[in-house]
Amino acid sequence: MKVTIVTGGSRGIGAATCRRLAAAGHAVAVGYRSDAVAAATVVEEITASGGQALAIQVETADAAQVKTLFETAEAKLGPVTGLVNNAGVGSRIGRFVDLDEQDLRRVVEVNVVGAVLCAREAARRMTDGGSIVNVSSAAATLGSPNEYPHYAASKAAVDALTLGLSKELGPEKIRVNTVQPGVIFTDFHGTQSGEPGRADRVGPSAPLGRAGYPDEVAAAIAWLLSDDASYVTGATIRVAGGR
Repeated sequence: MKVTIVTGGSRGIGAATCRRLAAAGHAVAVGYRSDAVAAATVVEEITASGGQALAIQVETADAAQVKTLFETAEAKLGPVTGLVNNAGVGSRIGRFVDLDEQDLRRVVEVNVVGAVLCAREAARRMTDGGSIVNVSSAAATLGSPNEYPHYAASKAAVDALTLGLSKELGPEKIRVNTVQPGVIFTDFHGTQSGEPGRADRVGPSAPLGRAGYPDEVAAAIAWLLSDDASYVTGATIRVAGGR
């Protein structure tokens, strides 16, 4: 059985990914930082449909907690075969010169340091091979001017991580790929950027004329974790409506 850890799995893209993976036969560890109720809801939905899942609280920027995340998943579900590095944070939209240092440091800690720590722990444990999917953002190549270029920079770092790890871990049969979502209908825009209606505002400017939905991103993640993608590593799948 495939056993996959999804960080940031309690809502949005992470929750959609957990549900889709469970439907494909994965046992899923739903990593979450603070919203235990939302994480429990995802687990209940999966188990009610006959799947296997558990929720595990974790601060991904803390190496000790990341280790515990993997240890708990392995003890309850079995050897980890997959990781979805989805946990991420942003900050309020604004001019770069007004960027708060605390916001900057939190974005880097979670989006970069957290992703590296989780990938490192996965690489240490996937002795029989496995698959890592890093969730980046279309912002990594667009830059997010006048909104959050520091967030874009953090996601560009995630893309670089994918490239390096795909080459280093390939001989160990560990595949590493990236999914770059565009503007997606999630609460990221309200809780992080401070503009709940951003997806409605920005979505229509995409070539496909709308913002995306979490399950559309989850589909790409699930494919990369599947046997159908057995010869795919170092790749970036952009799910951004043409942006």
